[in-house]
Amino acid sequence: MDIIIIGGGIGGLTAGALLAKDGYTVTVLEASNEWGGSAGKFSRKDYLFPVGATMGMGFEEGGIHHRIFDELGISVPFFKLDEIMRVYNGSSVMPYYADRNRHLAECASQFPEHADQIVAFYQEIWKMGAEIRKLIKPLPVLPPVTMTEWRKLLFSIKIGTPKLLPYLRHTMGYLLKKHHLSEAHAFRHFIDGQLIDSMQATSSECSALMGALALDIYHEGAYYTEGGLYTIAEKLHASIEEHGGKTFKRKHIQTIRNEKNKWVAVDQRGENWKADHLVCNLPVQSFVPLLPEPLQKELPKKLQKRSTISQWGAFTLYLAIEETVIPDYTALFNQVFGEDGTMTEGDHLFLSLSSSKDRIRAPLGYRTLTVSTHTELHHWDTKEKYDHYKEHLTEKVLNGIERVIPDVRSGIDLMMTGAPRAWERFTKRPNGMVGGFPQTNEYSLFNSLSHRTGLDGLWLCGDSVFPGAGTIGVSTSGYHVYQSIAEKR
Repeated sequence: MDIIIIGGGIGGLTAGALLAKDGYTVTVLEASNEWGGSAGKFSRKDYLFPVGATMGMGFEEGGIHHRIFDELGISVPFFKLDEIMRVYNGSSVMPYYADRNRHLAECASQFPEHADQIVAFYQEIWKMGAEIRKLIKPLPVLPPVTMTEWRKLLFSIKIGTPKLLPYLRHTMGYLLKKHHLSEAHAFRHFIDGQLIDSMQATSSECSALMGALALDIYHEGAYYTEGGLYTIAEKLHASIEEHGGKTFKRKHIQTIRNEKNKWVAVDQRGENWKADHLVCNLPVQSFVPLLPEPLQKELPKKLQKRSTISQWGAFTLYLAIEETVIPDYTALFNQVFGEDGTMTEGDHLFLSLSSSKDRIRAPLGYRTLTVSTHTELHHWDTKEKYDHYKEHLTEKVLNGIERVIPDVRSGIDLMMTGAPRAWERFTKRPNGMVGGFPQTNEYSLFNSLSHRTGLDGLWLCGDSVFPGAGTIGVSTSGYHVYQSIAEKR
């Protein structure tokens, strides 16, 4: 049976690698020059930069990456972080520890006037997280569409699962209020920083269940991968080819149609690619316009509607710096917040610094630094606004980096910006949108998009569908596609 996968991001490559191993004839078509999508890489001079995603999750035993790697017989070099990150929150500096007790002790030290409430808050959050992890261990699909998916969801239910039902329509803001932390601005700002990076939403809007999972999973394991998370993509790509699959870069699909029960993808040169199943590892905003109008109307209404919704953009600064300007105590991952509570436009930064031993990303004596912030895309919709705003944000981000590396400017050997237009050009994401839909109650869990399109043999994976963004989310969606196609056989 022939399978075509459009998009060589981690979700599509996961589906492709598992299907190829099972004996399917797999062809992967990637529009850009690199594998990995938003978790890809690029090189300049002697340096290698991760495009976006940098911190690894899901490598622990039982985690999604561990499970997939084990099934495929592959491995990626990584090490577990005892200090997950360091958080520069206003005038304070807070280490974020993987060990739960150390984390609670640090919170008590940082926010002493709210220490008891914070302990109670985390105890509830972690209990929720533990129950959610039990529920999702068999990788149930949401929203369930077929009887098989409903059956799998029902068999996933454990004794403690009903305890989650009261939280189903609540937000993280509700939980903060419940524990009298709504007015604990510095702590709430800290929580918002974790949620915006993982769930694309702050506590006032983030689903209580998804937020609890996000805050719990940090303590299950956060990892540094040598070179960057693109190594996952490259290992999956190699596995596909090892099992007889074919992979092509610079194949930008322009249209998708159905002919005589076969799916046909047409690339920018007019070449036709035919298969029994077509897997689209694309944002829904890219996927829906590829279909002719009659097929678009056969898609679920929810899918049609969400294909018109804009998402966040990202502004990223890529630097290569001399190691001598980096203080010895500097963490590999850092968050920097302003003091006004804003979580976008340079007031919230995520810094990913290469390890001093990572010779893949930088030669001896140098290290690479990737720094990103969320941005609203309307700031970039004209050339005049674009050029001015890029200059403004570059300076603002450099000022933020100086909180972590005070002498960074004197050590810069190379600096490049990645504004939304660059993201669009290199990753082919419309208008530079990144990160999938925010995990609010409106978009998450039973309100998320299924990997099923409603059209037989046409599938979706990636950050637009359940369970959302991040390498854990897209890998899970790729696994769901694999299982669904395998069940059909």
